[in-house]
Amino acid sequence: MSGILGKSAARIQTELNKYGLELKVVTMQDSTRTCIEAANTIGCEVGQIVKSMIFRGKTSGQPVLIVASGNNRINEKKMKEYLGETVSRPDANYVQEITGFAIGGIPPVGHVNQLTCFIDADLFHYSEVWAAAGTPFDVFCLTPQQLLTITQGKVIDVK
Repeated sequence: MSGILGKSAARIQTELNKYGLELKVVTMQDSTRTCIEAANTIGCEVGQIVKSMIFRGKTSGQPVLIVASGNNRINEKKMKEYLGETVSRPDANYVQEITGFAIGGIPPVGHVNQLTCFIDADLFHYSEVWAAAGTPFDVFCLTPQQLLTITQGKVIDVK
């Protein structure tokens, strides 16, 4: 782990500091781009990895952030229950435009646009979880309750 943060990770650290929760971004030597890579690099279970994914309402076009456990595949059809419309996965350019981050390092906070957020209930099975901090090498550890606090998300079943 390194102590010097790049621009994106420093931006997330600044965002995290606003909450007064003493959350700290760390830079890993190996990639955390995928959930499996992240779990192996961090030394935790895949389920403890926070997957921040952007979806888009098919009717409204509105972006939605779904924060899921690394073990879970998001059931896009089920999201209609929560959103009132079906969702689709936008392309990487749209995701970067909406969040300010490239896929593989999307954090649950600090986006350039305010996003509606849903949080996978399965993350609450763990005492601590790990989220991306803007790059495929930067992460931070927090409790599921802290995740709920910083995202102001709604806890749902994403599977």
